[in-house]
Amino acid sequence: MPRRHSLAMRVALVTVSAATLYVGAVAGVAPAWAHVHATSDNPVRGSMAIVTFEVPNESPTGAPTTALSVALPGVAAARTETVPGWTAKLERDAASGVVRSVTWTAAPNGGIPADQFALFRISLRLPDSDTVAFPATQTYADGSVVKWDEPPLPGGAEPERPAPRLTLAAGPGGPLEHHMPAAVAPTDPAARQANSSADNTARLLGGCALLVAALGVAIALLRRRG
Repeated sequence: MPRRHSLAMRVALVTVSAATLYVGAVAGVAPAWAHVHATSDNPVRGSMAIVTFEVPNESPTGAPTTALSVALPGVAAARTETVPGWTAKLERDAASGVVRSVTWTAAPNGGIPADQFALFRISLRLPDSDTVAFPATQTYADGSVVKWDEPPLPGGAEPERPAPRLTLAAGPGGPLEHHMPAAVAPTDPAARQANSSADNTARLLGGCALLVAALGVAIALLRRRG
């Protein structure tokens, strides 16, 4: 085989291998919305609000989610929405009556099936702070437990098991410029999925651009050796 053709095959092999690894890495990126999320209809400091927890089933064995427990920031009163097939229990401090947590439990043979999600809502008064976290514990029918309780990483990066978190705005008459979040993340599940898909598409296009550039370099080398 001529030396030029041998070089071309080696360059092409390296290029294709690199592109395959890149595209495979992009395809394997888990969508960021596949966590327990908290959203609110009125995320204002110190206000009454309905907080919604979006809970996806991420069991690798396909076991349904049978319970969700959420730690609350010590509220004087709270009410849960009726969810068919589930019961809700509020845990209160015996001395002060402050609500510390809420647990939703599925009826026997019920729960959140694989590849589905459920919404759980609670009405409460939000704390007077810039942000509020709701550490959550998700339990599956096979006995596995996943804790969503990790704080943001240094620099604002997302940890592997982030705690559901809300960014709160200032109330009327408050220092709005200080307490308004710099950016508002989409709360709709479809919007989060669309954003995640767009990010993955951008990475895929970047990989294709690298592939084209590498092929251009290979062609240039072949022409110089010819």
